[in-house]
Amino acid sequence: MIVLYGIKNCDTIKKARRWLDAQGAEYQFHDYRVDGLNAELLNSFIAQLGWEALLNTRGTTWRKLDEALRATIIDARSAAALMLEMPAIIKRPLLYAPGQPMLLGFNESNYQQFINEV
Repeated sequence: MIVLYGIKNCDTIKKARRWLDAQGAEYQFHDYRVDGLNAELLNSFIAQLGWEALLNTRGTTWRKLDEALRATIIDARSAAALMLEMPAIIKRPLLYAPGQPMLLGFNESNYQQFINEV
């Protein structure tokens, strides 16, 4: 089963969901704010993708953080604590299927290849 992780009001999530729906892909949407995010799940993302890739330092949530707080995000542990507290700071969408490498971000050709291989 394909799982799309993110936050429902994100424009890129909306694009990814529209694309998946248009392809007739069966997937489950997991909204971090509604369905939650626990440390075990987040650590599995970090293990596969790395905390640097997951932490969205280009988004509004990051830019609104106090500079002193941003300076404390120096490793996987500190980044994970921040991402658990503020799931909106996680880069999205994240596409997952068992046995497949996770996809971070939205790209039609990458998504097409992903669903073809599931």
